[in-house]
Amino acid sequence: MSSAVDASSSALGGAPHVLRIRRLGIDTYQEPVVYMRSDCAVCRSEGFASQSRVRVATSSAAIVATLNVVAGDLVKDGEIGLSEIAWRRLEAQDGALAMISHPEPIESFRHVRAKLYGERLALEQFRGIIEDIAVNRYTDVQLSAFISACTLARLDLDEIVSLTQAMVDAGERLSWSYPRILDKHCVGGLPGNRTTPIVVAIAAACGVTIPKTSSRAITSPAGTADAMETLAPVDLDLAAMRRVVEQEGGCIVWGGAVELSPADDVLIRVERALDVDSDAQLIASVLSKKLAAGATHVVIDMPVGETAKVRSRAAADALSAKLCAVGAQLGLEVAVEVTDGREPVGRGIGPALEARDVLAVLQRDRHAPPDLRDRATRLAGRLLEIAGVSAPGRGQAKAIEVIDTGEAWRKFAAICQAQGGLREPPFASHQKLISAPRDGEVVRIDNRRLARVAKLAGAPSAPAAGVELAVRLGQSVATGDRLYTVHAETPGELAYALHYLSAQPDVITIGAAP
Repeated sequence: MSSAVDASSSALGGAPHVLRIRRLGIDTYQEPVVYMRSDCAVCRSEGFASQSRVRVATSSAAIVATLNVVAGDLVKDGEIGLSEIAWRRLEAQDGALAMISHPEPIESFRHVRAKLYGERLALEQFRGIIEDIAVNRYTDVQLSAFISACTLARLDLDEIVSLTQAMVDAGERLSWSYPRILDKHCVGGLPGNRTTPIVVAIAAACGVTIPKTSSRAITSPAGTADAMETLAPVDLDLAAMRRVVEQEGGCIVWGGAVELSPADDVLIRVERALDVDSDAQLIASVLSKKLAAGATHVVIDMPVGETAKVRSRAAADALSAKLCAVGAQLGLEVAVEVTDGREPVGRGIGPALEARDVLAVLQRDRHAPPDLRDRATRLAGRLLEIAGVSAPGRGQAKAIEVIDTGEAWRKFAAICQAQGGLREPPFASHQKLISAPRDGEVVRIDNRRLARVAKLAGAPSAPAAGVELAVRLGQSVATGDRLYTVHAETPGELAYALHYLSAQPDVITIGAAP
């Protein structure tokens, strides 16, 4: 065993117990979990119980994980079982020896308690919290307390700046030799809003440097990384990402593979379970990843609508002002585009369906969704104006020109090739058409419930699953006209989505014709 591990163990007051590692192949998402027998001598002598925090150390690495106690033969005597994320982080071999001990007390949690009681926190206090979160020292209960402490306007502007900086400092940070590094982000809440691949292709075709790191789905049927993965590999490490950007001027890769702002992914997992989304956490989440990726200028798409994440223009204006102010203090120029969030963008909702919309726009297909093309060129145009490629007010026209000449498609294909090869998005084997129950006009589309249908059909885990929309707001329909089609990869997932729909008659509301 390494001297570093031995020294750490001695500091805890005694030699830790040794067990043999066993990989169990259990997916616990981003939370490392270990499994020990209820009759294990280590459990009994150390007083470990289910949900205890346990330090597991090998000669090369150490993690803190949540314990699950098992009965039966899932784990044999003298073994400790590891979930997949625990296995990857420990970087161990099956059968290797590991030392088991109690973790050190989490000193930074006293700052969380202080914040819960209304005290202001400084940068160093946020750094302590975020560093511990990034290495998984906080339990989910403690993470929930920190997230709660940051909600309901409990953080002032200086604290949001400090939180953002602490999140950047906890992970890798890219640097580039180019004078301007551009990025683009959407605050979310709008199904099908897959503008990023189009924006990156346009910007890179115009000579702008745009190393785009994107997320997988959190609460939606698809993240940009999920959709892009149906077209090209996205799990690139930092060296591969840099190679693609230096060769083609841009990339579209999964941010989780490059360890930028790693605490953010931990916090997002718990925010999703709590269904909590505060301005402070949103700002720190978005801007920390842009700063960590080396961006100097970023355009943010902020959809506003009744069933989008941002519900009103007043809320959008307030959030925009905070984003710009925090960005300015951290050396990042932020431009916000407030956009229509009343209905989905494009036709597809789900990884492969959204990818096909992207291809249709870039390949100038005459059936390409015009709203996706318009939104993407608007955002790309703003980036081109910031970069000095286009004069103010002329950016969108330039972006449209780059699509119409085929330059954007050629650049996108080259980026895909550099990332590992362009491929065809898959098709779902099972589909169900949902038709209009009456004559009338489409007066409302519930973004959240439509996204729920796509998720129940299997998206994003099943990349071909989702919903293909056939109507827009204000469109007249007759009884029996197609409203949308549910796509699934298995009959069971299709049935699951249709069962939900049977109790949701107004996912799309048909009103009286004008």
